[in-house]
Amino acid sequence: MKNIGPFAPSRRSLLLGTAALGVLSIIDRRAFAASPASLTQRQFSPPAGACDCHHHIYDPRFPTIAGAKLTPPPATVKDYQRLQHRLGTTRNVIVTPSAYGTDNRCLLDALSQMGNNARGIAVINSQTRDRELEQLHAAGVRGIRVLFGRTNPVQPDEIEPLAQRIKEFGWQMQFYMPAAQLASLADRMIKLPVPVVIDHMGHIAEPAGQNSEAYKAVRRILDNGNGWVKLSGAYMDTKMGPPHYPDTSAIARSYISAAPERVVWGSNWPHPAAQAGETPLPDDMNLFNLIEEWAPTAKMKQQLLVENPETLFGFKRGDRTRFTS
Repeated sequence: MKNIGPFAPSRRSLLLGTAALGVLSIIDRRAFAASPASLTQRQFSPPAGACDCHHHIYDPRFPTIAGAKLTPPPATVKDYQRLQHRLGTTRNVIVTPSAYGTDNRCLLDALSQMGNNARGIAVINSQTRDRELEQLHAAGVRGIRVLFGRTNPVQPDEIEPLAQRIKEFGWQMQFYMPAAQLASLADRMIKLPVPVVIDHMGHIAEPAGQNSEAYKAVRRILDNGNGWVKLSGAYMDTKMGPPHYPDTSAIARSYISAAPERVVWGSNWPHPAAQAGETPLPDDMNLFNLIEEWAPTAKMKQQLLVENPETLFGFKRGDRTRFTS
């Protein structure tokens, strides 16, 4: 090695340094697997009480079920709170992911850690007892998720009976399913006696977009007056990609235009399908900045991020806090 001065590193020190960097790289990948580092800056200041209405927690203290298809690296409450700090949101809704089936212990633990500014969406089925529903409600759960296409913990013939059971709690029923199934079940969903919430904008396939049967089904649900849409997962069905996702952004704006009082935003952190390689892993801050494009006025952001989540999830209107760095 050519000596470049009195402080030139030896071959041994270079090798040790390289090895150390390799170890740090492994540590970094493990530490940030659920929330990749990003230099993207926040483009707007969220209003007081801003809510992320859809994210998951994966805590290794709670085992996933046999056959779980999406099992990303640990994504704990503390991990999520780092993201929350970056985004500037102060409220959040935790959704039991497919990997836990109908086991809501991880959700309950996360709710206990996060307190009154958090709400939950549980996964139950016909085997769930009334006593468990009461416990879930007391912990902050405000709805259930019907998930098709993954572990399928709920069957289609359970939808109506479950809706009747959760009605007395004032809960919502949230749906995630393949587009074809959404189109076929839409008429049944419209008749349910509880608010119907569509995950991830309905997974509208591109480039068909607003001409697809799935989009028309979501619009029937939304236009019925009892339907809601989560503006999450802009990266999941796009053909045009980041940073602006023009195709899926057009879908999001169409929902806001159709029913501005019944749309909410969610990060979908830690992006379990993307962690499994089904889609590219998105930049969380970039996804948050899309709100500036979808809801450009202060009034629209207030409705999307604060007022609508208060209505849907029962946050106290007089208990709004603003993030301070």
